Amino acid sequence: MHIAVSGNIGSGKTTLATMLGKHFGWQIELEDVETNPYLEDFYEDMKKWSFHLQVYFLNSRFKQVKKINQSKSATVQDRTIYEDAYIFAANLHQSGYLEERDYQNYLKLFHSMMEYVEPPDLLIYLKAEIPKLVSQIQKRGRDYENNISINYLKNLNQHYEDWVSSYDRGKLLIIDVNNTDFVHKPEDFGLIVNKIDCEINGLFS
Repeated sequence: MHIAVSGNIGSGKTTLATMLGKHFGWQIELEDVETNPYLEDFYEDMKKWSFHLQVYFLNSRFKQVKKINQSKSATVQDRTIYEDAYIFAANLHQSGYLEERDYQNYLKLFHSMMEYVEPPDLLIYLKAEIPKLVSQIQKRGRDYENNISINYLKNLNQHYEDWVSSYDRGKLLIIDVNNTDFVHKPEDFGLIVNKIDCEINGLFS
């Protein structure tokens, strides 16, 4: 079984994926942020490093998907390969940070990979508004994220809303995290677990 947690920067994906993995006894596949060699440079100069960053993330995610497909254990994944293309690369192209030539090259690579990618059994989308995202980003205190603009987050959120509204690859669970604190309030985490339990039971009923 493949469960994927999606959402904007600061929505709590990594934290929730880790907590769910520990709660359900699932394998955990986290996004390659700490060892990504382009991330810091990207936030300093988006136009220069967009293509490099997106190709790195795409390859990293594709390797994760292959590993998940080969695994006999249930796995929870932090962000999907779809988000790389439909949210982040699309937003960078639309914002003028990713040139048309590079974007088309990227899409060709992405579509080649799609021939070997199975969608998750359940996609969980963490819906969060800008104040929540900014608050979470500030709390974790990554220096390079200080350069993230409000406008960048807003554009990403719009891409997420458009993508989620038309998502048809499998089961989708939308969780509004604006007024929840699943890290410090066990009852909030319990509500999320109950919703996921219902969806998982539906997969096998």
